[in-house]
Amino acid sequence: MNTTTAWRLAALTWLLALVALLALAGCAAPQQTAGTVAVPLDQAVTEATDGLAQQTQRLPAFMAKLAQRALVIDPMIDASSGQQTALTRLIETKVAARLASNYAQLPVLPFQLANLTRSEYVLTGTTTRLQDAQGGAHAPFRIDLALTEIKTGNVVAQASSRARDDGLDTTPTPYYRDSPVLVKDKVTDGYIRTSRTAPGQPAAKDYFERLATATTINEATTAYNNEKYTEALDLYKSALASPSGEQLRTLNGIYLASWKLGRTQEAEQAFGKVVALGIASNNLGVKFLFNPGTTDFWSDAKVSGPYAIWMRQIGKQTVQAKVCMNIVGHTSRTGSEPYNDKLSAQRAAVIRQKLGTEAGELLARTKTSGMGFHENIIGTGTDDATDSLDRRVEFKIVGC
Repeated sequence: MNTTTAWRLAALTWLLALVALLALAGCAAPQQTAGTVAVPLDQAVTEATDGLAQQTQRLPAFMAKLAQRALVIDPMIDASSGQQTALTRLIETKVAARLASNYAQLPVLPFQLANLTRSEYVLTGTTTRLQDAQGGAHAPFRIDLALTEIKTGNVVAQASSRARDDGLDTTPTPYYRDSPVLVKDKVTDGYIRTSRTAPGQPAAKDYFERLATATTINEATTAYNNEKYTEALDLYKSALASPSGEQLRTLNGIYLASWKLGRTQEAEQAFGKVVALGIASNNLGVKFLFNPGTTDFWSDAKVSGPYAIWMRQIGKQTVQAKVCMNIVGHTSRTGSEPYNDKLSAQRAAVIRQKLGTEAGELLARTKTSGMGFHENIIGTGTDDATDSLDRRVEFKIVGC
């Protein structure tokens, strides 16, 4: 081999290596972005949305062909509670507006079943209040956004930012405000994990495999929030009939819509299924509200009216499941720690006694404890609709 041939061969080898390296770099997953300084909400939304969209522009599909790649937004939720709130709805609206005004190659379609086949991506998003040791109503929020490719189920972009709480409205939307239980199961947890998943990794299976059903649940929940209870009930039943429809949001929706329509018997049956699902997954937190500082149920019958149904079904389903439970009382952050510890234990004891009247055998199979405000979900101490989950009673399965 002469010198010229050797030189050409070496150059060709180097060129092929460079091409391979560039191809590998082009196929590598974009790096997620994360803001670490709390900024005003509009700025935080812009940071997270721009970070997400700019990552997509480095994907091979975008580099190969500059074409529109539509997406749908699965309604955003609060990661601590699993609830949709005024804040999550506001962020969702702002993200969609930012994409529309600055990223025409990523058009947003309504979250409907028909649009899943027309979309390349599904966008998920959560808010998480970053509590310090003292908690507080004005700790900042972290915003997490993720974009998952519908065809492959892989997350292709993820971005985070932090927003100051300058009087942000965290009131739950009507469905979650009215819900008797903590609406947080493996599907919701999967949504939350997906929103925090690094690019190149698969979306949570429990969430992604139920994406089609989620569109029907969303339509049902929208109808409920708009007080169209008959329409909501029909849609929740349609969701339940699907292969992946037996989930907490669906059963809870059937209970809520039935109760609003005055279908008491149907509502009780639905609540029984909610309880059975909670017992099976060891995740049943019920919002029994008490008069302030007492062990008496809330005086307003509009709030405490269905409690008799709830108690009856909790007793019935516990007996049928043949389980033993620890009944755990919780309080909001208002008041001293010793006072709340004692009050939460007293309220749990009241629930245990009431269950005993439903089925005497449950007295021997239940015990009680009080957590005070040590396991707050919201943690603001506002004592209103926004932190009602902190004043819940949980039923934890324990060994008999």
